[in-house]
Amino acid sequence: MKNEKTKLSVNINKIATLRNARGKNTPDILHFSKIILKSKACGLTVHPRPDERHIRRADVFDLKKLLKNYPDKEFNIEGYPSDSFIDLMKQIKPQQCTLVPDSPKVLTSNAGWDFVKYKAFLKTRVQELQSCQIRSSLFLEPLKMNNNQYESLQDIKPNRIELYTETYAENYKNQDILKEYKKCANKVNQLNIKLNAGHDLNQKNLSPLLKAIPQIKEVSIGQALISESLEEGITTTINKYIKIIDDCF
Repeated sequence: MKNEKTKLSVNINKIATLRNARGKNTPDILHFSKIILKSKACGLTVHPRPDERHIRRADVFDLKKLLKNYPDKEFNIEGYPSDSFIDLMKQIKPQQCTLVPDSPKVLTSNAGWDFVKYKAFLKTRVQELQSCQIRSSLFLEPLKMNNNQYESLQDIKPNRIELYTETYAENYKNQDILKEYKKCANKVNQLNIKLNAGHDLNQKNLSPLLKAIPQIKEVSIGQALISESLEEGITTTINKYIKIIDDCF
């Protein structure tokens, strides 16, 4: 059976970082989000952190309103599953919520979950999301998985995991690392859990990943895409990513 084509979600955190640097509203998050939503991207990804250093809580509500005008697009919200974050998800009800094991001090998401250590906690949070018809996804570091981790992940029962791709992205020509990611992807699929991927993906390393793991449902790309769009323009950059994806299927 042919795999469904991977979707591209655009992470707009860096647009918010640039806006916040001057304390005003340039660049306008909603303006750029409209451009993205009119493109072939599947939707938006944001990560509202407690310190609001990029996406603010108010942005999340504004983006939810905007997305009502684009019923074929999705809202993916990332965050550490604190009580306040889960309460926000219950208010917003995004199509997908990606839970990450970040402490407030980290610069960016930099690890996958320890599913053994946090099994009970994650199982409760996943069930809360699913009870609100929110698709749940959990960050996973393929190179740190073992049988105990897979068993705990199976008990947690998220809808999806997100392959944390920093190690792959930094070594994307290393076939041994790519094989480990592929092996992990196959094991996760055997648990009836679907796959997303993200972190440090760009126009050079995306294609080898999707060709090796075509069952990836969605990639979330922000840092590289926004950086590349400064030179190429955001619509041109998004179209280049869509072509990379199309050429893999």
